[in-house]
Amino acid sequence: MNSTEPSQPPVSALEPWPDTVRWQPISGDLIKVELLRLAMGLTVVLAALGLGWALSGHWAFGAGFAVVLLLGAWRAAAIVRAVHAWGYAERENDLLVRHGLLVRRLSIVPYSRMQFVDVSAGPLERAFRLATVQLHTAAAASDARVPGLRPEEASRLRDRLTALGEDRAEGL
Repeated sequence: MNSTEPSQPPVSALEPWPDTVRWQPISGDLIKVELLRLAMGLTVVLAALGLGWALSGHWAFGAGFAVVLLLGAWRAAAIVRAVHAWGYAERENDLLVRHGLLVRRLSIVPYSRMQFVDVSAGPLERAFRLATVQLHTAAAASDARVPGLRPEEASRLRDRLTALGEDRAEGL
């Protein structure tokens, strides 16, 4: 009997994410930010449905209330999983950004193609000390973003990407 190595199943281009790179996770505090956004939206919709139900007593408002609650719970679970799916990896010549659960997306942005890098943070993000790094290229479809970074990491990444982009662009 010959001893052979166990055969490995074929790997798809996106299944799983490339494991040849070291993926950096984003902050779990993004879950809190996204859940707060969801809660604010649900509060408005549920208040309107509750008021309509209280004033009219019609069953459709109660059914709508229940449906919105169920969809809100489903969305909350999806937010937790979606935040854990985000990641980025810095390679020698490009930046990889992954996200998505049902539809997985892997963006590869060459440093030489970057035009500029933005760092932004809205009120909720600032309250949780988070920022988003947005990469802009000549092709709008290739723009990538990395949300849920601590401001220090966002600044470091912005500065590194900008420096690498300038170095790579000079060689063109």
